[in-house]
Amino acid sequence: MKRLLVIIFVLAVFGLGWLSSSMYATALESDSQKPFLVGQPQAAVSTPADRVAESQIHVYDDRIILDVRNASWASFTPTKSMEPLISDKSHGIELKPKSPAELKIGDVISYNSGFTTGLVIHRIIKTGYDDKGWYAIVKGDNNAEQDPGEVRFEQINGVLIGIIY
Repeated sequence: MKRLLVIIFVLAVFGLGWLSSSMYATALESDSQKPFLVGQPQAAVSTPADRVAESQIHVYDDRIILDVRNASWASFTPTKSMEPLISDKSHGIELKPKSPAELKIGDVISYNSGFTTGLVIHRIIKTGYDDKGWYAIVKGDNNAEQDPGEVRFEQINGVLIGIIY
């Protein structure tokens, strides 16, 4: 009888270990499908439009050349709103869009905002038209809420085409 109780105990411990291991593996699997964000969990973000063709990127032993006209250099303020994609130590390359048709959901833009001083760099999450014309709704990847108000084309300084870490 004592031997039977020991066998049942060992089987129970083994079974509980196997069950908890399976549950832990399932939890890890579902978490790995979510994007890593520093702040509160967010929905996955859209990918920016491709603006630089592979034929425009030239890598040599002593330099890299991006054959892109009218590009400008961008640096970022330490707000953490676009982490982990962009930090205050990152640098960027931007292009000035010529029309709203060039801007897509997922693009990261810098713009002059009415709610803060300086340029804000956030991702376009929605575009539309109203009685004032084209607008974008933007949000920092690491922010829980979208930016207040609509961003008009005239407010846009540039669209990010590259990040240098």
